[in-house]
Amino acid sequence: MIINTGQRTDIPAFYAKWFANRLREGFVLVRNPYNLQSVTRYRLSPEVVDVIGFCTKNPAPMLPYMDLLEPYGQFWYVTITPYGKEIEPRVPDKKKVAESFRRLSDIVGPTRVGWRYDPIFINDDYTPSEHLEAFEAIAKALQGYTDTCVISFIDLYEKTKRNFPGVRAVLPEQKLALGKALVEIGRAHGMTIRPCAEGDALSACGADCSGCMTPAMYARAARAPLRFPRYAPAREACACYLGCDIGAYNTCGHLCRYCYANADHGAALDNMRAHDPESPLLIGRLLPGDTVRDAKQESWACPDEQLSFTFV
Repeated sequence: MIINTGQRTDIPAFYAKWFANRLREGFVLVRNPYNLQSVTRYRLSPEVVDVIGFCTKNPAPMLPYMDLLEPYGQFWYVTITPYGKEIEPRVPDKKKVAESFRRLSDIVGPTRVGWRYDPIFINDDYTPSEHLEAFEAIAKALQGYTDTCVISFIDLYEKTKRNFPGVRAVLPEQKLALGKALVEIGRAHGMTIRPCAEGDALSACGADCSGCMTPAMYARAARAPLRFPRYAPAREACACYLGCDIGAYNTCGHLCRYCYANADHGAALDNMRAHDPESPLLIGRLLPGDTVRDAKQESWACPDEQLSFTFV
């Protein structure tokens, strides 16, 4: 099965010690975000977890614990964008993030690390030409350390509009022109561009529009063939196989203005203060009235099948 850590918060950046403790103890408890008294217990064992997926803006705090992850298949997305502190208040210096990206790639291999350049929005400060210049510089810094870059354009969720007033949607013609240029830059630096939930308009110019976290990518991360159960994507435009997420909403300390996972920055900071790295739950502990159930888990590995990927 797949365990995902990055749809609801940034665990490597803010909760690395907690996650290391969960790996050592071999299980994690996760509250249902829509029914808070319903708690699921997941085993964290290579016997049943084929791949752990990460999405982070700062992998550095997790690097001291990489020995705990060695028995697992793993795939990392590291987001590096051109935005300043007015947009991403608590994201570390981008050069330091790129350095951590390279260190991570040296540990797990470049086929297990991807770069995310998203969400893309356009305004007076971040024009198309500014994006192209920044993308070129970051791609050059990461060349040889990944073969994958995901791009997406900003989605105007209600949370996003509330936390980022004045943000504008990117027009279809802007998406096409900018996307084509990013595909060309990516190709020049050995990277395939994967648009995230953006349709297939860029496939004609060389983008891979099959999804940014697909079964084939998980199998490559696991370095073994996997047989996937049927799965319904979280949203119609998304082609990805996301797995079971162990994070929690309103807990990410980056406080990015475009964030969809934090409805309120104050709530996120309050929740972070309630975090206990010794607890099996990301935030707080079990409460009277909580119902805990064990997740049904099994490995999806198919040892009798062959996998035709070349691994680095």
